Amino acid sequence: MAKKLSKGKGSGKPIPKIEINLELSSEQGEELLKTLKDRFEKNMNRHKGLEWPKIRVKLETHPEKLSSLNAMEITGGEPDVVDFDKKTGEYIFYDCSPETPAGRRKTCYDREAAERRDAPGGNAMDMAAAMGIELLTEEQYRALQKLGNFDTKTDSWVKTPPEIRKLDGALFCHRRYGRVFVFHNSAPTWYSGRGFRGSLKV
Repeated sequence: MAKKLSKGKGSGKPIPKIEINLELSSEQGEELLKTLKDRFEKNMNRHKGLEWPKIRVKLETHPEKLSSLNAMEITGGEPDVVDFDKKTGEYIFYDCSPETPAGRRKTCYDREAAERRDAPGGNAMDMAAAMGIELLTEEQYRALQKLGNFDTKTDSWVKTPPEIRKLDGALFCHRRYGRVFVFHNSAPTWYSGRGFRGSLKV
């Protein structure tokens, strides 16, 4: 596990709202679509039976979703399609980077936790909201791990049930020894090797 780098108490200063630039030029949009297409075609085991042209049409119809996918991409998430919701007609993207996204590490769990301890990366819940995505739940994280081996050297925060969060806890997951493990920490805790993975429906 990564060495803990936290200092203990927060600075006492107001916690600024985390902002992510979601503006995307047409050139950047085309470049991202090409990146997503290439990743889609290289990892067909993640989305058997799905067709890229239909996904592209969805993304072009919802440019705000493409902006969120770009935020996932530039923070190191390597988003890819992992499922299709037949009831809603939505494609589901997860962060599929081998390790937890590099641009989202050193984060504590949420704003309440950040008010008590400084975390260099901010907090996972605010960052996800600014990106327009949701943290993976434990169930979603386990589903992702069925598609490959993820987080063999790092950890990822997952959405924590309210009853655990009320007791100052938060959950994180990783894969070690060929198995997926779920652990708990106090929510203000942060590590250099812990970030979070997100999901997006399009």
